[in-house]
Amino acid sequence: MTDRNYVIDQMISAKEIAARVEALAGEINAEFHDSGQLIVVGLLRGSFVFIADLVRELDLPVEVDFLEASSYGDAMESSREVRILKDLRGAIEGRDVLIVEDIVDTGFTLSHVRGLLESRQPARLKTIALLDKPTRREVEITADWTGFEIPDEFVVGYGIDYAQRDRNLPFIGKVRFTGE
Repeated sequence: MTDRNYVIDQMISAKEIAARVEALAGEINAEFHDSGQLIVVGLLRGSFVFIADLVRELDLPVEVDFLEASSYGDAMESSREVRILKDLRGAIEGRDVLIVEDIVDTGFTLSHVRGLLESRQPARLKTIALLDKPTRREVEITADWTGFEIPDEFVVGYGIDYAQRDRNLPFIGKVRFTGE
């Protein structure tokens, strides 16, 4: 598309993502090998591609549910105010739960969602993030599994968007603004 004021430079290839998702799934399979059914909770919207690829790699009985939380809107910076726009459909009390996040930036969203779901008393609650920007962290939280640690760059692709654009890219790309 030529009507945007930015270009996208590839940071992480589709092949690198696929290999890392496969490796992460192996670790999750080992962690939850004794689970009767793992509830995989995707944080919408950015995690939908990651969650789809991840659950296809899991060798476990899984149930998928979604929670939509927002602290960005169409902005590039977090508002630090997390709003739950869509809650889970089912109960998680006494069940094994894996929260799937696209990117941990300031940490506000993952921290808020983790606290919310912990209050619902799951048997085990673990977290996974495709991307982590530890230099941006404002809240003390780390995902149990991380796909890639990245520098403080604005990224798109593989489900992650900028103002609802570029989610469909098969790779993770760095956004570089070119001016108006």
